[in-house]
Amino acid sequence: MGIGRVYAHAKLRRLRREHGLSQVELARRLDISTSYLNQIEHNQRPLTAAVLLRLSDVLGVEPEHFSDADTERLGTDLRTALSDEATGEHLGAEEITELVRDHPAAARALVALHHRYRDAAERVAALAGPSPHDLTEPHDDVRDFFYGHHNYFDPLDCAAEQRAADLDLAPGRAAGSLTRHLDEVYGVRVVTTAARPGTDVRRYDADSAVLYLSGTLSESQRAFQLATQLAVLAHADLVAALAADPTLSPAAAALARIGLASYYAGALLMPYAAFHTAAEELRYDIALLSLRFGVGFETVCHRLSTLQRGRRRGVPFSFLRVDRAGNISKRQSASDFHFSRLGGTCPLWTVYEAFAAPGRILTQVAEMPDGKRYFWIARTVTRGGHGHHHPRSTFAVALGCELRHAHRLVYSEGVALDDARAATPIGLGCRICERRDCAQRARPPAGGHLAIDPHRRTAVPYPVDGGAG
Repeated sequence: MGIGRVYAHAKLRRLRREHGLSQVELARRLDISTSYLNQIEHNQRPLTAAVLLRLSDVLGVEPEHFSDADTERLGTDLRTALSDEATGEHLGAEEITELVRDHPAAARALVALHHRYRDAAERVAALAGPSPHDLTEPHDDVRDFFYGHHNYFDPLDCAAEQRAADLDLAPGRAAGSLTRHLDEVYGVRVVTTAARPGTDVRRYDADSAVLYLSGTLSESQRAFQLATQLAVLAHADLVAALAADPTLSPAAAALARIGLASYYAGALLMPYAAFHTAAEELRYDIALLSLRFGVGFETVCHRLSTLQRGRRRGVPFSFLRVDRAGNISKRQSASDFHFSRLGGTCPLWTVYEAFAAPGRILTQVAEMPDGKRYFWIARTVTRGGHGHHHPRSTFAVALGCELRHAHRLVYSEGVALDDARAATPIGLGCRICERRDCAQRARPPAGGHLAIDPHRRTAVPYPVDGGAG
């Protein structure tokens, strides 16, 4: 891990207290002076690589625990919360950074209070009539649940890897093995249903122990559904334990269990060690990984966003799936990249360009308002449409990573990664984006006051007093 200047005083102080250690005792175990540790805990000295490695051994955490990723995520969440019109205040980026850095517990409390306020407001609005938010709220909570775990669940991933080894699953031919395994071990009979519009993709009848799979499924899709059902039958207790999160409502917890079963399916068909090795060898070429493991483009993208096991980590990707209207139907992240839960996303993001070039992989170097840059790839995927009357759905999926990882990807070849002029300035969504020079803006920027002048027509919409930011 490349270590720069890491200031992690709040995290270190909290970890020390959780382990019941005094500064004197921890300093002794780290083989540093108490005064040096005191300076680190008061943000006067950075953590060095040597101290980080000793902390990893003494406190049992990975060095990445002290990275800025969690801090930046929390900063984005806090910026979203404080940009809500209901607060009546606007905090600058520097104030938010200081609050998150020096008082992370208070920042998390403010974010939690904002979520509760939004939930309460939506429930009140629902009393006047049905609200679409009532239907999507559990899904949002589940996305936050996966986000909070960096999209990696070690016990489930290891269980899937062990099961794949026990079954000796052959990439691209796993469906037959899984069908036999379900029959021999769990007494489940698999029946293929007629390919008719509206037929369930997968349905399990527990009374008759029959698993019905749609006849429209490809071999890889069939294997994925079989693996998902295996997770439900073989690892119900583990899945339930992982989903037993106090922040999840009963409905959200049920959805989380479904999401974890799908996670297991991907890990079973693409076992961690083998998949990680192949990804590094092939420079994260999604098409080649798809061929090697016999799964689809989207499935490979999703799996790539989960490679966060201990000291065998892959590129920390964010994975998203959107429709033409900008709705995010999947959102998982192993990095600090985080679009706002409220207010939509940025129209300048390459994931939306993908709809204009179906089937092609597009790339983009994107720069956030804080100057941090990311490398993105995006492509459309289509589902359904097996018959004239069968419904078809098209999405765009995107994988992104911090620009410092881009050289590891085959897609970065020929891209001017070091040229700042090649970066597209994007934001967290118009609602909270601070950019004042964006011609694509759909609503006023966060902070500032609208400059309303009948004698002036500006080049950008929603001009704000104070000039461009």
